[in-house]
Amino acid sequence: MSISTENISDLTGIRISQDACVVIVRTEWNAHIVDLLEEGCRSVLEEQGVTYKVLAVPGAFEISFALKNYYDSQKYTDHKPSAFIALGCVIQGDTPHFDYVCRAVTDGIAQLNLSLPIPTIFGILTVHNDAQALERTGGRHGHKGREAAATAIKMIHLVENNCTRKPMQK
Repeated sequence: MSISTENISDLTGIRISQDACVVIVRTEWNAHIVDLLEEGCRSVLEEQGVTYKVLAVPGAFEISFALKNYYDSQKYTDHKPSAFIALGCVIQGDTPHFDYVCRAVTDGIAQLNLSLPIPTIFGILTVHNDAQALERTGGRHGHKGREAAATAIKMIHLVENNCTRKPMQK
C-alpha cells in the first residue's frame, strides 16, 4: 500500500534565509541508485535557490562520521551548514550485514539529530532489491531524494523561525 507523499514535497510559502547551505553526504556504494537520489535532491534545492555541497563517502556506515566531522570542521566558520542530507541505498543480501549497516546508519543519524544544532535528513533507502529502490527514485513510491531536499528546507525554516521567534507573552 502506497501512502501519498505530495505534502512532503510541497514548499508553498516556505522561505529560508538566502545564506542557508545544505550539505549532502552520499555513498559511492550502489551509485546507480544514489545518483538518482542525488539528482532529485539537487533539483529541488536548485529550484528553491538553496546553496548546497555534495560529499561522497564509500558506504552508508561512514555517513555519520562524515557528517559529524564536517560539522565540527565548519561550525565556527562562515561556511557552516544549515542542514545535512544523508543519501544512500542499502540492498539486502544473503547475510545479516544488511541489518547491521541499516541499524548503524539509522542510529548514527538519529544521534546526530539529537546532538547537532542543525537537522540531519534521512535519505537512506533500505530495500530488498533494485526494483524497490527504483520505485523510490521516481517510481510509484515517489522520489525520496526530492522528498529529502524538501524536508531539509522545511526543517531549516523551522529552525530559523524557532530561533528568531519572540517569547510568548503571558
